[in-house]
Amino acid sequence: MSEFVLATANPHKTEEIRAVLEPLGFTLLDRPSDVPDVDETGETLEANAVLKAKALVDATGTPAIADDTGLFVDALDGRPGVHSARYAGDGATYEQNVTKLLSALDGVEAPARTARFRTVIAIAYPDAMDVCVEGVLEGTIALARAGDQGFGYDPVFVPAASGGRTLAELSADEKNALSHRSLALRALAKKLAESEVSSPDVHL
Repeated sequence: MSEFVLATANPHKTEEIRAVLEPLGFTLLDRPSDVPDVDETGETLEANAVLKAKALVDATGTPAIADDTGLFVDALDGRPGVHSARYAGDGATYEQNVTKLLSALDGVEAPARTARFRTVIAIAYPDAMDVCVEGVLEGTIALARAGDQGFGYDPVFVPAASGGRTLAELSADEKNALSHRSLALRALAKKLAESEVSSPDVHL
């Protein structure tokens, strides 16, 4: 089975997922517009990714791919973590979340601003166990925003291997070569190929 429905309706995430998986032979269907948002009540990225994937399977009957991503900042004891998308409150914009993050790190010197992005991707099947993989990108939080590409916390996250540039200063190809989401997607493709998870009868 190489056809999956996407659980995300976020156009930025959809673009990144398609850029990595479609060249590998996956057929990806857009999230149906009539499927309601899923309450992300899980306490971990894994739990939320599975919740979203299962909701799409229940709604469509088609195997589904979902992801959940968090930014974990060491100086903030791992916050915002699983609450990254709503760090500044329910319905917060990207700008509001970044502003709160920079404010929380005010006075923290550059060497102590270490952080990592974690993306967990889940596949749910109608009649099988869930498959989860993870991608991790180490880096630091910049002192100020830089760049106009990407979304979310990209303008303030500096990957360790980016030559000092934030994710928002990288081209789409550069970002897809190293990002947490692309690492998780490639791990997913590898796991599916190695395990020959090609039907709902295969359990991992």
